[in-house]
Amino acid sequence: MTPSRYTLRQLNLMVRDAIETALPDEYWVEAELSECREHGGHCYMELIEKDEHSNTPVARASAKCWRQTWLMVRPYFERTTGQQLRAGMKVLLRVYAQYHEAYGFSWIVSDIDPTYTLGDMARRRQEIVRQLKEEGVFDLQRDLPLPLFCQRIAVISAPNAAGYGDFCHQLEDNQYGFRFSVTLFPAIMQGEQVEQSIIAALNEIYGRYQSSSLTNHPPFDVVCILRGGGATADLSSFDTLPLAENVAQFPLPVITGIGHERDESILDMVSHTRVKTPTAAAAFLIDRLFQVWERISQAETIIQQHVVNHIRYQQQRVGQLALLIPTLAQRCLSDERHRIEMTASRLPVAIERRLSDERHRIEMTAGWLPVAIERRLTSEKHLIAQLELRLQGFDPHILLRRGYSITLKDGRAVRDPHLLRPGDEVETRVEKGTFHSVVT
Repeated sequence: MTPSRYTLRQLNLMVRDAIETALPDEYWVEAELSECREHGGHCYMELIEKDEHSNTPVARASAKCWRQTWLMVRPYFERTTGQQLRAGMKVLLRVYAQYHEAYGFSWIVSDIDPTYTLGDMARRRQEIVRQLKEEGVFDLQRDLPLPLFCQRIAVISAPNAAGYGDFCHQLEDNQYGFRFSVTLFPAIMQGEQVEQSIIAALNEIYGRYQSSSLTNHPPFDVVCILRGGGATADLSSFDTLPLAENVAQFPLPVITGIGHERDESILDMVSHTRVKTPTAAAAFLIDRLFQVWERISQAETIIQQHVVNHIRYQQQRVGQLALLIPTLAQRCLSDERHRIEMTASRLPVAIERRLSDERHRIEMTAGWLPVAIERRLTSEKHLIAQLELRLQGFDPHILLRRGYSITLKDGRAVRDPHLLRPGDEVETRVEKGTFHSVVT
């Protein structure tokens, strides 16, 4: 017996009937979006479920939200969550099964519950905040001192963003005439590349900061991360752990003005100062500089007042001293006169005492002077006698009487016979006379 044969369309129609019979209702399903794209007004999604432990996919399915439903679901979802549907987001969808004989099976989305996504986003944010606090970096930015003169500003923003332009114009046209130096570090501020783009800009700023550390003159006082204008969707890019870690540990104060008022992003939480918009960031910097200027003005006023008070005090003191000068001069003159009178009264007594002492010293000297002279004369006579005895020992006549002779040449004693030459005439002295000889 020949088995029944079906065309592919017939078989697919049987599958459609089976599915519609077995799954006639709508179902709420939890899933993660691995892909989400719009085309022709419809939204096409790829759903995925991952294992909690290994993070590997355990289920996949396609889902579609037709234009009529998507036009109602999308605005409500974005208004409630402040986010656009994107890959990686967890969602709660109300779906029903549909099998088309030409296009196959798909889940058709009839509604999306934004509160589920908000809860998942909140859980993720809480986990990131917890991890930042465990790492000890959550409050690092707020511990940095904000410089008094925040005038050199590094800005991370999209170059053509309206918010960046508003920020620059407000700084340039401030009513106080303050001058600011703004350096732009371009970055992508919307979409999946926000995290990597901002981190790259922070690294570039840090590189300049490090290169100037040797001169001790950092090029910037503060960093501003700005995102203004447009919708408030797609702000989840500012709720990532790597971006938060980079900002929290940055060595310069970071001010965020990313243009939304719904909730603080994690980037706002870890920054030094969070403002709502780029213009608010400019207003903050202007107001900060104005406060410093007011402090300087107040200090100038206080210093001037102190100087005036000190001059007045010194003038009063000089005036008081001027009044005291005559009295003090009279007292000083009186004291000097008294001292002179006391000295004059003591002077005759002192002179008489000195004369008496000198007379006594002269009398004492006169008493022992003859004895000292006699003693000195005796000592000198004895010394002369000794010198006479010593001189007698050197008398040449005594040597001649002992039989010695002295030979002279040209009146000088001959001590070395080798100094004489044949024919030299010499004189020889003996005890009883002299005689002359010729050297041969």
